[in-house]
Amino acid sequence: MSGFPWLLVDQNTDNGELVIAACSDIDGLFVDPPAPPVERYTLLGCEPTGRLRDACNGFGPALLGNVGLDAVHPPGSDHPAHCWHCAEELLDITVLDARASVLEPGLFDVTLEGRLRIEEMARFARGADKAPDADGYRLVGVTGHGDEDFGSCRDVDGVFRSRPAPAPRGATLIGCRPEPPLQRALDALARGAARRRRWVQGSIFSVDRDGTAVGMVGAALGAEVAAVRPSRLGDGLVDVTVEPTYGDAIGGPRPAGARVVWQQWRASRPEVLGEWAEHDADLRHEWAGVALAHHEHRPDRPSGATYHLAGVNITDVEGFFCAIGEAINGPGGYFGWNLGALHDCAHGGWGAAPAFTLVWHDSEVARQHLIGGYDRRWWAPAVTMDDLLGYLADSGVEVELR
Repeated sequence: MSGFPWLLVDQNTDNGELVIAACSDIDGLFVDPPAPPVERYTLLGCEPTGRLRDACNGFGPALLGNVGLDAVHPPGSDHPAHCWHCAEELLDITVLDARASVLEPGLFDVTLEGRLRIEEMARFARGADKAPDADGYRLVGVTGHGDEDFGSCRDVDGVFRSRPAPAPRGATLIGCRPEPPLQRALDALARGAARRRRWVQGSIFSVDRDGTAVGMVGAALGAEVAAVRPSRLGDGLVDVTVEPTYGDAIGGPRPAGARVVWQQWRASRPEVLGEWAEHDADLRHEWAGVALAHHEHRPDRPSGATYHLAGVNITDVEGFFCAIGEAINGPGGYFGWNLGALHDCAHGGWGAAPAFTLVWHDSEVARQHLIGGYDRRWWAPAVTMDDLLGYLADSGVEVELR
């Protein structure tokens, strides 16, 4: 597939991986995801506790962060006590107003402003925009350090309602050389065959300059061929437009600027530490994802080893993951790109046997930048330096701060 930087690969065949198409570009792969819209909700018949009560009384900060709504099912319900498809999570919540409830004396009706995390699978299980069968809701603060009790409410308004579905996003395989699976879909389009005959599905791979193909973690295309035209990029090449049956044609799209990171790695694997430092948090996260895609599993270095973490550019948690990947596995190395992955890596199999020492140089940079608050990139409480140190300690890593 020399000369084509992108491959679409079927990884579910009985005979191993099967190339569907080789492409010069994939329009629709690098796009910025839309942010959930700001909305207003009302907790009806609310009996607040903790920080929610303080906010209602005007004695505490109005910003709560994330608030979970756990349905309380009526007696005799066949639902478990905590069923995932009867829960909702409100994001970046601020308390706007609290007043005496119309439902019962002594309770409050609380107006909130924030966003809703829509879990498509939960909505599918329960029914689109349908409220669960519930006698009320337990209110849970989602802090990253376990649940925080916010009390309860009898009902909610503004959460379970119809919302316009986002327009599905298609994609175009540009400068494409079809292989047999895609060619069959193109032939089906030409003869006007049923839409299911035009379906193509595969994982997206990037091809480095040396010919190595690496899968983009979580990136895949699943859609129907809708149109084809000769490509301006070369004789015999075509541009193929695909449209989704539902959702988006490409799952796991990357931020619009992430193309630059893949181009850097495609040209050559990093040879010096810290090449990621020029990027912002979005692209640092992408850098760690590319490092994961390129990671070569080798025997761990022995337990008890010492590794040196260059901390001068750790101004966000994404920078920490880039830096620890290089501390353990050298330039362009990977050692986790979120807290869960860090925990897994620290238990072995990713370059360092458990129970090692990490010398964190220039640690004051992270101490100044990795502080509490709300991270609107992840719609979650910000990961602090103390969080990272706690995760490392729980994983048996001894950290020396310098």
